[in-house]
Amino acid sequence: MNPDQISQCVVKALDDIKAKNIEVLHVSELTTLCDIMIIASADSIRQTKALARNVEKECALQDIPVLSVEGESTGEWILVDCGSVIVHIMQPTIREYYNLSELWGGTVPTPAALNPKKRST
Repeated sequence: MNPDQISQCVVKALDDIKAKNIEVLHVSELTTLCDIMIIASADSIRQTKALARNVEKECALQDIPVLSVEGESTGEWILVDCGSVIVHIMQPTIREYYNLSELWGGTVPTPAALNPKKRST
């Protein structure tokens, strides 16, 4: 399967267990680690674990190899490595702190956005 087909399978698996704020980032021009990075949020540690298990299950049904799963012991940030697609399932506070979306392809904030104080005219 190509990376886009794998990402569609992963997004479906995440959506089935009600993942929040699913983002699909095409990062092949930025790194050789993977072609696509998927980031999703979960409301609880139980949900992050359930999401990771569902991604593994759906990948197995589609004969997509899962190379490794990291972070299951704590459940705050679980990484599922599907080769050309890497999945990050994170608690909202962890996701906000590391801000992978911006790091791997999101928009860079403008200087005005970095300084929330309003200027008087």
